[in-house]
Amino acid sequence: MTLKKLLFAVVLLLAASASFAYAQTSPAAAPAAPTAQVDATAAPAVPGAQVAANGVGMASADLSLIGLFLQAHLIVKFVMAGLVLASVWVWAIIIDKTILFQRMKRQMDRFESTFWSGQSLEELYRSLSSRPNHAMAAIFVAAMREWKRSYEGGARSFVGLTQRLDKVMNVTISREVERLESRLLVLATVGSAGPFIGLFGTVWGIMTSFQSIAASKNTSLAVVAPGIAEALFATAIGLIAAIPATIFYNKFISQVNRQAARLEGFADEFSAILSRQIDERG
Repeated sequence: MTLKKLLFAVVLLLAASASFAYAQTSPAAAPAAPTAQVDATAAPAVPGAQVAANGVGMASADLSLIGLFLQAHLIVKFVMAGLVLASVWVWAIIIDKTILFQRMKRQMDRFESTFWSGQSLEELYRSLSSRPNHAMAAIFVAAMREWKRSYEGGARSFVGLTQRLDKVMNVTISREVERLESRLLVLATVGSAGPFIGLFGTVWGIMTSFQSIAASKNTSLAVVAPGIAEALFATAIGLIAAIPATIFYNKFISQVNRQAARLEGFADEFSAILSRQIDERG
């Protein structure tokens, strides 16, 4: 729920920023059009004047980021909008996962400090059994619940009890690791596909620019530049979405592996403690 609220807030902020930027740039670009039209009609019989008029018209094109988006081809607009939404989604996941890993590390440090402080396992279980709030506490509660259920049921095979405890803790670790890895596939997908989607927008924009050159029969750089700028802007947005996604995907995968190794180490230590108590009671 927190991720959805954060994503919605970022989208609203981007929409407000785009509207403000468009309101600032549109009035400045509008007065230039009549001048180009007057120059074009002043000497219709002179080719040089027509070329100069076209140059003035293209020079007056809005080359701001918002202007490039508004002037782009419809397909390129869809590509840009999709990449911007993907980038927003990526940053929402990054912020959510960063907070999650930091909170989980603090909780696990606090739990280990309490666990090894000499406090009774029964007291610790009673305080956590109703609501284990992190992965290590979930492993502890699952193992203790199986321990108490087996002894209260009069289990006769201590070997079977040890195997059940190991299975319960392994299943809990798998669930917690799966929870940590949730939505990381989005980062991997955007990181790998984002540049190619932006490249598709670039190719389409350049193709449209060449079609405009063929239609106007004018090879001036002033005619080509706006279309190429729009096309390259699509690639830039793709890279902006892909680079953070790739960097943080690798970072989070590394953190997941470290947390999984830490949970497995705790499970092995706790299993040894329970096995020792089984031997003492046996």
